[in-house]
Amino acid sequence: MAKSRPEYACQQCGAITRQWAGQCADCGAWNSLSEVRTPAAARPGVRQGGYSGQVAQVQKLESVQMGQELRHATGIGELDRVLGGGLVAGSVVLIGGDPGIGKSTLLLQCLTGLARDLPALYVTGEESLAQVAMRGRRLDLPLDALMVMAEVRVEDILATARQLQPKVMVIDSIQTLYTEQISSAPGGVSQVRESAAILTRYAKETHTALFLIGHVTKEGALAGPRILEHMVDAVLYFEGEADSRYRMIRAIKNRFGAVNELGVFAMTDKGLREVANPSAIFLSRFAEAIPGSLVMVTRDGTRPLLVEVQALVDEAYGHPRRVAVGLDANRLGMLLAVLHRHGGVSSVGQDVFVNVVGGVKVLETGSDLAVLVAIVSSLRSQALPHDLVVFGEVGLSGEIRPVPNGQERLREARKHGFRRAIIAEANAPRQPIEGLQVFAVRTLAAALAAL
Repeated sequence: MAKSRPEYACQQCGAITRQWAGQCADCGAWNSLSEVRTPAAARPGVRQGGYSGQVAQVQKLESVQMGQELRHATGIGELDRVLGGGLVAGSVVLIGGDPGIGKSTLLLQCLTGLARDLPALYVTGEESLAQVAMRGRRLDLPLDALMVMAEVRVEDILATARQLQPKVMVIDSIQTLYTEQISSAPGGVSQVRESAAILTRYAKETHTALFLIGHVTKEGALAGPRILEHMVDAVLYFEGEADSRYRMIRAIKNRFGAVNELGVFAMTDKGLREVANPSAIFLSRFAEAIPGSLVMVTRDGTRPLLVEVQALVDEAYGHPRRVAVGLDANRLGMLLAVLHRHGGVSSVGQDVFVNVVGGVKVLETGSDLAVLVAIVSSLRSQALPHDLVVFGEVGLSGEIRPVPNGQERLREARKHGFRRAIIAEANAPRQPIEGLQVFAVRTLAAALAAL
């Protein structure tokens, strides 16, 4: 075997250097360099073909034939939505999430359905075949067509894959694999990177759709070097609270679809089940209106989503606290300053707590106006109407800015029975929406007056 030379890879940005240092020169992270072993290059003049047995040819970009993008429906609508419409042949998808959140369960459900039409292989490195079969029988899945194997050596996995020629393959998980080209232990930075590179090259050359399950760190990031995320075509994250039955899977990278697309599942005794109407599960409100509670229309990927935002403003004992759950805490402080300066409402000496119900993380600025309205409602102890929705971005000068896809948000609100909406003037519909009264405002002061 060829000798390998030591190098050091940054676990934050993936940068490679020949010498160790306490700080990464590229991203500035401290104590992030770990030793990796890279096989020595082949002798000059020697070229070898890949798994396809052919050497890559150089051609002009104009002469490249545009083949039709082949997608296969997984049979799970929410997963197809996150993937961009289905599974693309030759794509490599990395799925991460906390232990026990449902990664293996979802992919086992997916593969047992795909195995009816396509040859599929499930490779487990963490569980025995008996454990995988036990889970499949407990979930009442069809197990007759799915091929499984328990193996952690990459070379043996690829040898089996060349014989069976599966169209879809799952690796559970990438941290358990090792390749003989690297002498370090499984789970290390060099083993994870090299194993993923070999599997990715095989998937591209054989047009095999590949799922890689990855562990996460205590901070919630995918374990291993960040270069692992750059190597794959799509990165999906499982989200959800440990005490909640609902799971959300989000695409943070997708070369074949929209990023930040969201799929919602419910964990049952028969596995993960799709939630076709996620807005309904986030709108379980009190029968009577209460101060500080309001529904806003946010947008996750291509889907408008109705969620409830709650605010509690109370007298502070000591230093006032600003706590935001599901929202950006720094932005909450900025919005309170805008509310004081341009809305005439002060929260000095008050604790302010804001929560998005259902464990949803709102990443867009369209929630600004709803947060401020909920805060004013709690501060004045005045309940808001049950049939009111609010969305809009608030600027530092107190102006209400429009948000993308305002018409779709209004139609989603009307579909769920809401009859009044406070939005930015630029989002006002050109034609009235039957049964929905729209209050289009330009400033924060006008929005508070409309209440």
